[in-house]
Amino acid sequence: MTLNVRSAVMAVAVSPSGKQIVSGSSDKSVQVWDASTGNELKVSKGHTDLVRSVAFSPDGKHIISGSNDRSVQVWLASTGDEFNVLKGHTDSVISVAFSPDGKEIVSGSNDRSVRVWGASTGDELKVLEGHTNLVRSVAFSPDGKQIVSGSYDKSVQIWDASTGDELKVLKGHTDPVTSVEFLQDGKQIVSGSDNKSVRVWNVSTGDELKVLKGHTSSVTSVAFSPDGKQIVSGSDDKSVWVWDASTGDELKVLKGHRDMVRSVAFSPDGKQIVSGSNDRSVWVWHASTGDELNMLKGHTCMVTSVAFSPDGKQIVSGSDDKSVQVWDALTGDELKVLKGHTYPVTSVAFSPDGKQIVSGSNDKPLRVWDPSTGDKLKVLKGHTHMVTSVAFSQDGKQIVSGSSDKSVQVWDASTGNELKVLKGHTHMVRLVTFSPDGEQIVSGSDDKSVQVWTGDKLKVLKGHTHMVKSVTYSPDGIQIVSGSYDKSVHIWDASTGDELKVLKGHTDPVTSVAFSPDGKQIVSGSYNTSVWVWDVPTGNELKILKGHTALVRSVAFSPDGKQIVSGSNDKSVQVWDFGSVHPRDDIRFQSP
Repeated sequence: MTLNVRSAVMAVAVSPSGKQIVSGSSDKSVQVWDASTGNELKVSKGHTDLVRSVAFSPDGKHIISGSNDRSVQVWLASTGDEFNVLKGHTDSVISVAFSPDGKEIVSGSNDRSVRVWGASTGDELKVLEGHTNLVRSVAFSPDGKQIVSGSYDKSVQIWDASTGDELKVLKGHTDPVTSVEFLQDGKQIVSGSDNKSVRVWNVSTGDELKVLKGHTSSVTSVAFSPDGKQIVSGSDDKSVWVWDASTGDELKVLKGHRDMVRSVAFSPDGKQIVSGSNDRSVWVWHASTGDELNMLKGHTCMVTSVAFSPDGKQIVSGSDDKSVQVWDALTGDELKVLKGHTYPVTSVAFSPDGKQIVSGSNDKPLRVWDPSTGDKLKVLKGHTHMVTSVAFSQDGKQIVSGSSDKSVQVWDASTGNELKVLKGHTHMVRLVTFSPDGEQIVSGSDDKSVQVWTGDKLKVLKGHTHMVKSVTYSPDGIQIVSGSYDKSVHIWDASTGDELKVLKGHTDPVTSVAFSPDGKQIVSGSYNTSVWVWDVPTGNELKILKGHTALVRSVAFSPDGKQIVSGSNDKSVQVWDFGSVHPRDDIRFQSP
């Protein structure tokens, strides 16, 4: 799962329940996300400069953030409202943490000091001085009796939390210390440094126990797993490493970020790792396997088309890399790569029984594949120019295709024979599909029209002011939805051809549209890199899903309506956990 944020992510933390993630960003905001779906829940604004550090209180009711504006802000986790502002530092606040009982807050700053605050009152309780350079990281011991701090003076210092006295100075790093944390039993400390190493220390003796080497650039963040058996580290080398805490051996290297990793953390159950990066994304990883959750990568060029299998267990994608790829929808694992097209693949679809895939390409012929074996079953020839869209009829007996040769062609799925050629469009056909009962075919074209065919009879739906890129039927066949380069989504009455609603909000051309299985929502993809979800009865926008870094080419709902899949020119296929949505006038859900 990837949470794409508006600006560079400076810090991340997981709530005690593991259900939420908080991130701090260079855009001065604090964002709270649903850890299971990736949806953005809240945005807290108040800082006047970039946010450097974030943390949840032990009971999950409060969030604290430290900023370059020299303040520590306390927020209500439930509402995102500001609860308190702690002022006293004379330079940027780089690190913040709660005490285990939630009654105190510790902060580290570029002013070289460590400060302790009353969490409820905001009063400054202590100022711990001893570092000779900026303090980069602070943390309480699990029993709350000690504080550890890491500094650009290359040292790790341990303090008595009640008196503020310095207990130990741990030396060994040859470059600034960027991150520190206690083990759950309080007996060990882990630290990361600009010298590319991670070090483990004995708290009682101050001895250096291990030096973990592997990163090729500065280590920016470190954390122990809840059971103390693993260490995770993030680095400027764009990678996240997982280490065996007892042996110091490297267990996994998690790669995917496109820029330096700023912050890492384990979920409370230790099953997931979260990382934040300068690439504006927050990634969630399986701690045991190292797999990133639902970020499907494999295509070497833009993804043009995606679809779920009827049982929702697989995803098929087509790409400009000329390949068709089949994925496990749950794990994101690549199952098959279907090769045979000689030009970019433009459209893909599963048969209703899930036993066949049809693909269209710029190379003109359609290809039919067996997804279980990857074998090519048929090649359907007839179009005289590139095929733009393909679909199966609901009974799986026919295939329809649209082409830039301006025609719509109907094929016998079992034999591959051409049954019909429908002509009416005056420009290239962008998308075609069957009605649920198989009695009609709808097509959208660059001639700005939506055309509905019942046998040889034609109905033309007019209303768009630019080329129609995508059309489809509602599950009951009563409505048609179309998306256009005029930036709008139109809903039509399939029997009369009347325009029922115009959904406006996209700021760029709409490339793909689809109904949810219950027909209550519509999803649309756009050139502005976003995926929008709409309420059909009202026409209201329900959600804006942001994460792609290039235009979205294709969108679809899973058969159970709980997930949305999108394919993009950024070469990725993204799966979004949609779940149930109840529109509320006072909330706008957004997942940038």
